[in-house]
Amino acid sequence: MEGDILIIEEHHKKVARQIVKMISDKIRDCKGKFIMTVAGESGSGKSETAASIANELATRGVNCYIFQQDDYFIYPPKTNTKKRGKDIHWVGANEVKLDLLDEQLKRIKQGENNIVKPLVIFKDDKITEEVVNLSDYQAVIAEGTYTTLLHNVDIHIFIDRDLHDTLEARRKRNREKQDEFLEKVLTIEHDIISPQKQNADIIITKDYRAVFNQKNKP
Repeated sequence: MEGDILIIEEHHKKVARQIVKMISDKIRDCKGKFIMTVAGESGSGKSETAASIANELATRGVNCYIFQQDDYFIYPPKTNTKKRGKDIHWVGANEVKLDLLDEQLKRIKQGENNIVKPLVIFKDDKITEEVVNLSDYQAVIAEGTYTTLLHNVDIHIFIDRDLHDTLEARRKRNREKQDEFLEKVLTIEHDIISPQKQNADIIITKDYRAVFNQKNKP
């Protein structure tokens, strides 16, 4: 999403180093592009963690492209917020073209390098398109609240921080007005997103440690 502001802190870099160490062998052994997701609730640090993982991989000679779920919303940010205001039940995975993102990840897995993807222009509240050439990339990250639901993925990473844990980060980001309506939205998202943790391969704990989910250890 054009106009997104990242606040990368040391804990993002630290957990990225842990994750890259955990998955480096799998990336090396992957015959095609290695695809991972970074999911979690709003303000949990998904974008910062994804960027930190990509930066850490770059130090090891692995180029990594990041797909943001925010680009795949049906409506641009301000319009989507208005739609939520008219119908709070609009909040959820149905707001996002997850099927399109999943299909594009599948095509990447099959060796396609040129992807025409949506691009959100935040300040203009509009959605346009861009062509992404992945020829020089060995890994891909899809980051966003619901990306654990994607299927064409090698590793799912989940940040285990809820709306109470993320309050300070959301204030720093200052993207949305922190009011009662937002709390309702975040509560609905929490009820949808938190159960998805059980389907992740790697969980980032509240104190920023990366651990394998023993239930789904790859």
